[in-house]
Amino acid sequence: MEQPALIVVTPIFEDVEAAGQLCCELARLNPVPFVVAVDDGSVSQPVSAALLEQAGLQGIVLRLKRNVGHQRAIAIGLNYVAEHYPMAQVVVMDSDGEDKPSTIAELLRVLDNDNTDVVVAQRKSRVETFKFKAFYVVYKVIFQLLTGKRISFGNFMALKPAAVKRLAAMQELWIHVAGSVLVSRLRLATCPLDRGARYAGQSKMNFVGLALHGFKGLMVFAEDVLVRVGIACAVVATGSIVGSCAAIVLKVIGFATPGWFSVALGILLLVFLQTGVLALMSLLLTGVVRGGGISRDDYTTFIDEISHATAP
Repeated sequence: MEQPALIVVTPIFEDVEAAGQLCCELARLNPVPFVVAVDDGSVSQPVSAALLEQAGLQGIVLRLKRNVGHQRAIAIGLNYVAEHYPMAQVVVMDSDGEDKPSTIAELLRVLDNDNTDVVVAQRKSRVETFKFKAFYVVYKVIFQLLTGKRISFGNFMALKPAAVKRLAAMQELWIHVAGSVLVSRLRLATCPLDRGARYAGQSKMNFVGLALHGFKGLMVFAEDVLVRVGIACAVVATGSIVGSCAAIVLKVIGFATPGWFSVALGILLLVFLQTGVLALMSLLLTGVVRGGGISRDDYTTFIDEISHATAP
């Protein structure tokens, strides 16, 4: 098969109607991209190659054996592209319409720069609830405090072939796509874009799912988070030791009121023990995260069926 110059990787889960509209819009682009659609274990609305063919697209549908989540679905798609189409530029986007196909040209225009490996879409406008906006602001602050990095983008991005190859070799890609881009040390550029409206149906991502997705972004920087949490724990533990010594001195010289010394020393001891437990839990979590990655050679174990779409 002739190697395509541009590939769109999109995960789809129980959302055939929206995915069909996405395919129709992709077919209107110039040049028309090759599509790698990852069916994330859909049961009631499975995706077939006919969905691409009806829109006049060439592409492949990777049907997964089970639902693995949109981050792992993207990782499987990128691994497949890196192995079978190593010379193609890749655009990663969601299939619900919030990532607008008409803005792909803007991403690729920025990607043409020789000093850029990845271009990410940075949202100029959002249509979300106040609760989501407030949570997102708090999350970005916590993320920067714990990792030292700023995150302001999601899955919508364009990558050069070398960037696809690099990300596909990273275990972090299976945890959080945007986080893996930050930790990859690839040359990153941003492209301000408006968020589109959903084509059809309702989002399957609830607040709890969004919170879990956010915390997975922190897992990518497990070592950085561990060091920062460890430093904070050391500072607090040192403060509790100093406070305990001060309480003992005050008790000895007679400045402590009845009952004050035992309460103060007990609270400071609890603070010291809790900081130690927190540091230990962070260390254990780091080991679990780093040991839970999936190698590039294993991505095929998730694929149940591969169907090819040939445009008329």
